Formats: sequence, C-alpha cells, structure tokens
Amino acid sequence: MSTLAHTMMTAARSTDSGLAGPGELDRYPYAEAPVPDRVGSPAWEGGDTELGRVGRRTAGNRGRGLHGQLVQQLGQMIVSGDLGADRPLVPEEIGQRFEVSRTVVRESLRVLEAKGLVSARPNVGTRVRPVSDWNLLDPDIIEWRAFGPQRDDQRRELSELRWTIEPLAARLAAGHGREDVQQRLCDMVEIMGHALAQGDALTFSRADTEFHGLLIQVAGNRMLEHLSGIVSAALQVSGGPVTGCDRPNETSVGQHGRIVDALAAADGAAAEAAMRQLLTVHPEIERVVPAPREH
Repeated sequence: MSTLAHTMMTAARSTDSGLAGPGELDRYPYAEAPVPDRVGSPAWEGGDTELGRVGRRTAGNRGRGLHGQLVQQLGQMIVSGDLGADRPLVPEEIGQRFEVSRTVVRESLRVLEAKGLVSARPNVGTRVRPVSDWNLLDPDIIEWRAFGPQRDDQRRELSELRWTIEPLAARLAAGHGREDVQQRLCDMVEIMGHALAQGDALTFSRADTEFHGLLIQVAGNRMLEHLSGIVSAALQVSGGPVTGCDRPNETSVGQHGRIVDALAAADGAAAEAAMRQLLTVHPEIERVVPAPREH
C-alpha cells in the first residue's frame, strides 16, 4: 500500500473514533458525510416547542453555529414543502419560534435568498419562492431534496446529470496527461481497493469522491470544473445504490482502474466508455432511477 493510501485510511479511522493522528486531518480535511437533521413537526403553530430550539439540534448542521442551523432548518422546511410557495416569512415570528436573534434571522434569510428559496421585497416582505426559482445545483438544496419527499426525483436527476457530465470529463481528461494527476488517481483506486477489503465504506466513499472530483478538474474545461461540487454532492447524498459508484465492490474498483488506464494511454474514447459503464444503472433499481436516455 502506498504511503498516501495508508495515511488516508488512518485519517478516516481516526475521524470516526474522534482521535486524529498528528497532522492527518489537516492534511486530508474531508468533511463528514452529511447526516440530515430531520424536522419532526415543522409547522409554526403547535407541536413540540423543543423542535424550534435551534441550539439544541446539532445533527446535520456541520458545526455552523446558530446561523447555519437556522438556514438548515428553514431550508429543509421549504424544500420539503412544509413552507409552501408564497408563504410569508416574518422575521419576528421566526426569531421567537427558533429563539434566535434578529441578526441571525436576517442573515439566514439572506443566505436562503441567495439560493433562490425566498425573496424579499419592500412593502411585501419575505416570501417562499416556487421551485422554478430555486438554485437546484446548490449543494445544500441537493442535500435537502435528497433527504426529503423529493428524494427519488433528486436521485434520478443527479444520476442523469452525472451521465451527462462525467463521460465528457473523462474524454477531455485523457488529453491532459499530467503525471501527478495520474498518480493521484491511481492512489484513489488503490485506496478504494484496500478500503473494500477492510469493509471501510467511509474511506471508500472519500476516495471515490476525490477521484471523480479530480477527474472533472483536470478535464481542462472551467465550466465543467464548476460542476465538480455537484458530483461530490451526488456521491454523498445519493441515498442508495444509483450507479456503480454507490456499490463498493470489486467490479466498481476495476471500472475506476480502467478509467485510469485509458487516461494513461491518452485514449479519450476508452475513458469515456469506461465512465459510462461505471455510471450504468443497476437493473434491479431501474424503476426508481431509469437509465439515461440516448439521443
């Protein structure tokens, strides 16, 4: 096993146990896989008052403080439909309900406005916007949809989007034969293989995410590069087996290896074909996530 592979696997295990080796987590600053903060009774009226205490709800908020937690709460409520389109959001009411300051409410609504979830207009106030106005490529919205009522649609849409993005990225990356990138991709495949042998799904997922993100970044297309975050979000919130990447097994590792081999040979067509094979939907779940349509 390479030094890099050993370090990444050690860092992942240290993160799970809460014990970090010297410099390991700083060197590989992976974020923890998102755990959704499920809101039991999101309606303003009635219900358990404890549900509104943002400070007591930590799961899924990734340590972002009261501001981040309120964004998470309100975002999930909007995306799930609990706060429907054109619903007025009164800052004073939100502050009282969630027991946060006016400043926290104001900053949180600004974040949601930037994501297209709400709009604020003079003499009208802040209101929830329809789905057609949302920034559906925003990683937070992807996460909220993936763990909400729209999860099946989100999984299908992410799968189809990846089918569009990644084969092209693989073809383009074959023309950029940087030795350091080739080595890094090889390391990720090695890490996935060792993680599979040890039953370490977390390390496998991290290496898989880095593999696909790196491949897009070296494709030489800056517009594609901006979409690497979407692929990362898709891998983290797929919510079940959607593509070959979501099933850690020897076949998946082998397919990643074939992509690396094609890149090393500067064979764009082979790299694209190998990526399409990797992203092929499994027949048993085709009903939930249909195979991408060929045109």
